[in-house]
Amino acid sequence: MKTNNDYKRILTVQDISCVGQCSLTVALPILSACGVETAVIPSAVLSTHTAGFKGFTFRDLTCDMPAILEHWVREGIRFDGMYTGYLGSETQVDHCLEIAEKTLKDGALLIVDPAMADNGVLYKGFDADFVKAMRRLVAKADIAVPNITEACFLTGNEYKENYDEAYIEKICEDLIGIGAKKVVLTGIGFEEGFTGVYVYDKNGKYYYRHEKLPGGCHGTGDVYASAFSGALMRGKSVEEAAAIAADYTVLCIKNTAGDSSHWYGVKFEPVLPELIKMLG
Repeated sequence: MKTNNDYKRILTVQDISCVGQCSLTVALPILSACGVETAVIPSAVLSTHTAGFKGFTFRDLTCDMPAILEHWVREGIRFDGMYTGYLGSETQVDHCLEIAEKTLKDGALLIVDPAMADNGVLYKGFDADFVKAMRRLVAKADIAVPNITEACFLTGNEYKENYDEAYIEKICEDLIGIGAKKVVLTGIGFEEGFTGVYVYDKNGKYYYRHEKLPGGCHGTGDVYASAFSGALMRGKSVEEAAAIAADYTVLCIKNTAGDSSHWYGVKFEPVLPELIKMLG
């Protein structure tokens, strides 16, 4: 029988896109499938995600975040880990810093996915001030999980599509310099046909290579960060969790390939049993 020490509670803070398989609609089921009690703070509610859908609704929930925190503090609610995803404003970043300070147990992990950019550009609505705010959150992170675009914005390095390992190491060193204890840099490929995950801290580096599938899918960053966070909460090392999350994300993409009607996300649910097997 599992003891209380084996059963962890994680908090994830990000938006709810009601349709579109991203953010909380991905994080909650994946973390739960990992066997982790999952609490949430929704930063906003959207009818769909914003990539490809038109006329979506949006409700900002920033003003609800302090009241939720106040209630939790009164109740003595604490967490073994916290995972942040897409945040819509500098104010929400500051709220996350306060939430982490007041609700994380001693030794708890703060995992930051600085979801704000891709393919060399910031997402619509974000600017240099938001990058500065996200840098403050990354500075407190036990593990930062950016893609290469986000890492470049955070560190001020030039974004490159063609690079060598020295360039990647420099970016990781700069993220550690900001304050992150460990970096898991996603989407890093040194050979044609392959991509991977680059794990880096002051003690060393680790690279996990996997096949690069043609085309892209919405929400795969959320799938990866959620599976990674769940594996960590299940006691896997950062390196093990990075590899498990990569393999699971590839499975999700393969499970969706060929279905043109499912353009808005990946079919991650049918392959959740495979993630559970990977976790042992």
